[in-house]
Amino acid sequence: SVLQMELEALRSIYEGDLCFRELSPVSFQYRIGESGDPKAFLIEVSWPETYPQTAPVISMDAFFNNTISSAIKQSILDKLMVEVEANLGTAMTYTLFEYAKDNKELFMENQPVNTVTSVSNSIAIGTPDVPASKKKDKKEQLSKTQKRKLADKTDNKGELPRGWNWVDVIK
Repeated sequence: SVLQMELEALRSIYEGDLCFRELSPVSFQYRIGESGDPKAFLIEVSWPETYPQTAPVISMDAFFNNTISSAIKQSILDKLMVEVEANLGTAMTYTLFEYAKDNKELFMENQPVNTVTSVSNSIAIGTPDVPASKKKDKKEQLSKTQKRKLADKTDNKGELPRGWNWVDVIK
């Protein structure tokens, strides 16, 4: 059958590809992006009995995607469904996975949130305790310099602030 042929094609194309998982002979997952990539996501494609005459079921409900906003998931699914419409009647699972890979950046361009968290996490993990205390000292120095800068504002502009000599008048 067509499905059997597509299944065998997928198995041979993605053999040894750690991003690809066959959940069942009619259901497949593909991880778009390296593991640890904050913008990686997982799409699941399942074939109804009438596939490929009818659209496959595409889902992003995998736990892997739990940090991705539902709006972004929906926009990814919408874009994939456009591809589905264009490919109805043909074996399209490979096409969909590859389309998602090619457009990963575009799909995830509005997903800034977890980039930030993953970056700060890696900093926290990679910083032993010793430099942390040094960092604190640096912060204090910084604030002193900032204070000094505030006091020396006059030097930067070359103009003294209005009223710098009023104190003398009062004296």
